[in-house]
Amino acid sequence: MDISSILQGGYQHPLSRQWQGRRTLTKSMLMYPIFITDDPEASVEIKTLPGQRRWGVNKLESFLGPLVKKGLKSVILFGVPFKCEKDGKGTPADDPKGPVIQAIRKLRSLFPDLYIACDVCLCEYTSHGHCGVLNDDGTINIEPSVARIAEVALNYAKAGAHCVAPSDMMDGRIKAIKRALIDAGYGNRCTLMSYSAKFASSLYGPFREAAGSAPAFGDRKCYQLPPTAKGLARRAIQRDVTEGADIIMVKPSLPYLDIIADAAQLAPDHPLACYQVSGEYAMVCAGADAGVYDLRVMAFETVESMIRAGATLILSYFTPQFLDWLEA
Repeated sequence: MDISSILQGGYQHPLSRQWQGRRTLTKSMLMYPIFITDDPEASVEIKTLPGQRRWGVNKLESFLGPLVKKGLKSVILFGVPFKCEKDGKGTPADDPKGPVIQAIRKLRSLFPDLYIACDVCLCEYTSHGHCGVLNDDGTINIEPSVARIAEVALNYAKAGAHCVAPSDMMDGRIKAIKRALIDAGYGNRCTLMSYSAKFASSLYGPFREAAGSAPAFGDRKCYQLPPTAKGLARRAIQRDVTEGADIIMVKPSLPYLDIIADAAQLAPDHPLACYQVSGEYAMVCAGADAGVYDLRVMAFETVESMIRAGATLILSYFTPQFLDWLEA
């Protein structure tokens, strides 16, 4: 056998197998998505997301305290309002008494070293469930949508968020948010993480049940990217880099590993995030429950594929388990 044919000598030991990876998963690479509702005492199971719950602000200390002690470094907050009066422009999104701003302030006081990101969107707060302000015919009205999203992002920054992450996919919102942050003195105090390549995926079902954010009519295919649109995703990534995004994100992850790899090539000097979305998480859990594979082994395999593609930050519902698994 030719010398160049022998590869197994390079990975015959557990340690040398680890050396074959260009990057290894660490706790600091994990961001935990958390659903915050407007009942301060809430702790409500989300049936489609095993192990996940909607939380009230008064439950955050007991819930997150043990995870912070285990090494949790960052969270991203999603507001789930039930008691507010929703309207066409998502007025409750940045209500100072609303769940997100209350949670930001609570977490800043409880866990000073915890990095707090906030999802920025209007769909949870609009009467129609879409991610922007609508024209009379039900289509997106871009200019007021972008203005409102920038306003919400700035108010989250003012409340103490370390990072704002617009997930709405409105054209031009990165530039508008960056300008708003700079003009208000937060340009150097708040990170802007863009959902740059967010696809119109079937994998968001459990999230929409968890967040109560399904649209009242139609769908979001006119602003979320078509699953086949590789070139469009590349253009969106390049646009958001130009408009001032500090972090680029691809969502979902597993079906779009090629887009993650593209983003790593297009924005090599930016941190690259990916979101292991609710449907991905639920599928992995369901397969493990059915005995198809071991949960831990498959969770690592999925996340390691994202790292291999180029991701440096992973939003995952598996974060609490990884905090334990990475100690083992």
